[in-house]
Amino acid sequence: MTAIDVTGARTPEAAEVIGDARARIDALDDRIIGLVHERMAVSAVIQDARIASGGRRVNLSREMEVLGHYREALDRPGTSLAMTLLELCRGRI
Repeated sequence: MTAIDVTGARTPEAAEVIGDARARIDALDDRIIGLVHERMAVSAVIQDARIASGGRRVNLSREMEVLGHYREALDRPGTSLAMTLLELCRGRI
């Protein structure tokens, strides 16, 4: 299978551009996954401190702030992304 077949490009030049861009996307995805893992760990620290102090595991007003932040930055899809991050970081409620 050639680079053109793999990328869907119609020229070798376009296949090279697409291949390079995909490699950058793969590297960015790895960084994003690392950041999500880091966010999960920080969230666990917050939850542990909140529970240890007699509070609840989840702070819904804070979650609404996070949802608003993502929605403002990324429009409607940002809300879905934030919901996924919140679920990963605190589990389902």
